Amino acid sequence: MTCDHLKALELAKAGHWEQAHAMVQVHGDELSCQIHGYLHRVEGDLSNANYWYRRGNSKLPSNTLEQEWERLHARASAV
Repeated sequence: MTCDHLKALELAKAGHWEQAHAMVQVHGDELSCQIHGYLHRVEGDLSNANYWYRRGNSKLPSNTLEQEWERLHARASAV
C-alpha cells in the first residue's frame, strides 16, 4: 500500500489535519515522513516535526508553511 501524497497535502491545505495525518502516519517512505513533519509544523509541534523530518532524511526547514507546502507538493507531483 502506498501513500497518496498529493491527497494528503490537499487535505492539509483544506484544513483537514487529522485526515492528512492519518494518511501519512502509517507510511515510512521519505516523502510521507516529510509530509508528516510538515503536518506537525502546522500543528505547532516543532519537536515532533523535527523527528519526522529526520526520519525523512531532511532537516526541519526554515521556510514558511506555505513555501514548504509548495515544495512538498512539487515533489509529490514529480513522483
